[in-house]
Parts: sequence; structure tokens; C-alpha cells
Amino acid sequence: MIGWPGFLDRRPTPEVTYTVELLLILILAGAAGLYFMNRNEKNKKQELEASRLDDALADARRWTERLGSQVLTISGTDAASTQAMADASERYNAASSQVSTAATIKQAQLARESALEGMHYVNAARELMDMGAGPELPPLEGQRNAGKVTERRTVEHDGQTLTASPVATDDTPNYYPGGNVAGRPVPAGWYSAQWWAPAMISGMWTATSMMMFTSMFAGMSGVGYGGDAWASGYGEGYEDAMAGEDMGGDMGGEDMGGGEDMGGDMGGDDGGGLFGFGGDDGGLFGGLDFGFE
Repeated sequence: MIGWPGFLDRRPTPEVTYTVELLLILILAGAAGLYFMNRNEKNKKQELEASRLDDALADARRWTERLGSQVLTISGTDAASTQAMADASERYNAASSQVSTAATIKQAQLARESALEGMHYVNAARELMDMGAGPELPPLEGQRNAGKVTERRTVEHDGQTLTASPVATDDTPNYYPGGNVAGRPVPAGWYSAQWWAPAMISGMWTATSMMMFTSMFAGMSGVGYGGDAWASGYGEGYEDAMAGEDMGGDMGGEDMGGGEDMGGDMGGDDGGGLFGFGGDDGGLFGGLDFGFE
């Protein structure tokens, strides 16, 4: 071809053609190898996650079933043990609902936490009735940091009287096993009313609750933090709750048992349950008004 460079008229030799084809085969083989290797790794990761979820669900079901058998066979004999068993029943309802819909490891763990909390209520009731608490239970999330009530205290706040006691009494029939509520530690003990319940429902604490907490627990041995330390995190906790984050550990946000779970029997039993406003024992607040808004 006149006027065209001579190299355009050249044809690749068989050796060059073979080399190019070999390189293409090696590139395709490498790409295929990487694809299958990534797919295998992804499959292994999915299998591992599925196995972990199965294990978490099995553990949650085990504790939920154990709690259910206790709730069905034990009835309280006085105001404190009756209320403790009512709270255990509410936790059983929450755990049952949570474990039936759990699709993630975290959700399964939260169901387990609900069931464990219920078992702590059962143990408190059993001790009151001289039945023996049974084997030691795993600690709840935040339970160790929350500490426990070590002395009886009564405070007046907003015209209401609130009492905390290390043991159950006629005027302190409400037990809490200790742990996190809306991102704040609540000490284990017996109380005249479930003052932590509004924060459990809403996922946030009010300023009224802060002041009450400070006056109740400041300087108390056994509580591993002072009232001022608890109150100092209020702003951050309030913002987190408003942002819809999981403030409660075992109780916060969507993991607090869901709106339908937290209601328990809604007053359907004589113990009042956690939300038994019409119950014979006075339900959630025992007829008291703490001025929560």
C-alpha cells in the first residue's frame, strides 16, 4: 500500500498471537479466581453470622423458657413478692415477643437480657418467700456499675415521698435488679415506687428525675458513682435519646421490648404488672404522682 507506513502491512507472528492469547487466559483466570475467592469468603462470613445468630437465639430461647416456667409456677405471697413476679411476667412477655421476631444477633441478645432481668425478679421473689434463689444468674448489662442500695433513705421531692431500701418492706415493694435505664445506671434495691419507669418508656430522663436521683443516692456506699456524676451525663443522654439511639442497653430505643412488649398485661393481673395502672397493687407508680412530664 503506497503512502502507508510499512508496519501497518505486517501481520502478527504465531508466537506473538500465542503470547497475547496466553496473557488473556491468565487475566481471565485470575479474575475468575478472585471472584470465586471473594464469593467463598462472603459465603463463609454469612455462614458464620448465621451460626452466631442461631447460637444467640438458642441462648435467648433457653432463658425465656426458663423464665416462663418460673412465672407459671410461682405466685407471690405478699405485696413485694407479688409485684416482683408481676414484673417478671412482664419481662417474660417482652422476651417472648423479642425472641420471636429477632433477626439479628443484637436483637437476640436483647431478648436474652429481658429474660435474664425477669429471672432476677423471680430470684428476688423466691428469696422473699424463703424458696431459695437457685443457681447464680449472669449479671445484667450495667448491673455491676449500677451498684446497689445499702441503706434506707427517704426523700421528699415535688411534694412526694420516695423511699429506697436494701430489703423489701411494706412501703418498698418495688424491686429493681440494677442496670442501665435510658443510658443511666439505676442501683439494685427495693423502692416505694418505680421511679425509673418513665425513662424506661420514653428512653430519656427528665430534670426532675435527675434532682431526685442526686438527693437519694449522693454519698451512699455501694453505689459506685455519685448523684452528681449520674446527673453530669444528662445532657448527652437526653440528646442521644432524642436522636433515637439505643440509650438503654437492654431497655432503650426499639430494643426496650417494643411499644407493644413493654405494656405487659396492661393491668390484666392483680399484681398490676409494670403497666398495670388499674391493678390492685397500684400498678406502675402505686398511685403516686412524681410530676413526670
